Formats: sequence, structure tokens, C-alpha cells
Amino acid sequence: MNRFPSTHATCILPVKDMARARRFYEDALGLEVLGDKPDGKFVYRCGGTEIALFPKPEGTKAQHTALSFRVDDIATAIGELKSRGVVFADYDFPGLKTEGHVCVLGSEKAAWFEDPEGNILCLHEDIA
Repeated sequence: MNRFPSTHATCILPVKDMARARRFYEDALGLEVLGDKPDGKFVYRCGGTEIALFPKPEGTKAQHTALSFRVDDIATAIGELKSRGVVFADYDFPGLKTEGHVCVLGSEKAAWFEDPEGNILCLHEDIA
């Protein structure tokens, strides 16, 4: 039995500055623009998922990854995004250390970056 009526999902991210956030998601990430919604959200398509930027003047800042993009080759994806101005984080914590912006976590590689609003985003590549 299917619990959900649709396979469609939308990730909603809060933004203080819509113009700044749109420049990042369109220019740096290159997401497909779907456009404005009547409730003030601005929506993008990313594969079979939508990402909605929701204006929130006071903003919010999660201390966890809000959105992760699965990629086939994390090194290539990092290079592409860095060429568009995306800055990746590096970590050196017990159990979480990046090398060249990448951390191996069990069966995947991951690399983190923030959007201009402080939302933590991730690239991840499944490994065998």
C-alpha cells in the first residue's frame, strides 16, 4: 500500500533576501526555474523534486543539512560549483574530517556548502 498520494516532494528553505537567494540557486547551482507562487514562494525543479524558497524576514538557521544533492562524481560537481563561486566547508572533528572538501561517511562521500541565507546544503556520492 502506498502511504503517500504522490511521489512528488518539495523542500522548502527559508530566505531573508529573495533576490540574493535566487541569484545563488539560478546562477551558482543552475536549477531549473519554475517561478513564483501566490504565497510568495519561488520554486525550482531539481530532478523529480522541487525546491521552494520561502521569504522569511527573520530567517532561520538550521544547524543540520537542509538539502542534499546526489551526484555521480563528487569531485567533478565540486569543481563545477567552485567555478561558479560556491565555497565549500572543511571540517576536522572526531569522526568527521574532510580532505579536499570531501568526507567519506560509510557508503557515501559528502561535501557541504551554505547558500547565501546560511542554509546548509550538501553534495553526496554513493560509493560501493
